[in-house]
Amino acid sequence: MDELGRKSVAAFKEAEKNRIVLVLDNIRSMHNVGSVFRSADAFLVEGICLCGYTPQPPHRDIHKTALGATETIDWIHLPTTLEAVQQLKEKGYKVFALEQADGSILLDKFVAQDFFPLAIVLGNEVEGVDAEVLKLCDGCIEIPQFGMKHSLNVSVAAGIVLWEMVRGK
Repeated sequence: MDELGRKSVAAFKEAEKNRIVLVLDNIRSMHNVGSVFRSADAFLVEGICLCGYTPQPPHRDIHKTALGATETIDWIHLPTTLEAVQQLKEKGYKVFALEQADGSILLDKFVAQDFFPLAIVLGNEVEGVDAEVLKLCDGCIEIPQFGMKHSLNVSVAAGIVLWEMVRGK
């Protein structure tokens, strides 16, 4: 571990985190959940809110892709994404959905440091972010896409957006 500069679990827990919380809005796939945990660990985020029917650790299919990140990342489960967004806003977080929507801000134009502490809502693999949740958000961030398909796997999108949120730091 030392030669690669990796933190131990204890060192990770003590490390200063990026002021970002991910909110998973009814994600179906345990592999996607595990991958989001792994990206959250890689970018030192504060935590993850697992909402609705999003699967929760411990589960072998989550652990398969998380590779231990469920031990480093703080997480909670809330019955609804609306509750998560309301609680985060009460704590002073600016909440943005990662969603293609009218008026969305293209990711390369979004200045994350202007909004910390920041929560990012990641939507269901088929339906996206729930419309009622979108109404509570402070805005939407959109990843520009140029091919025939205009959607990304939710865990891939999480990795892209997290990198953009922390790279200018």
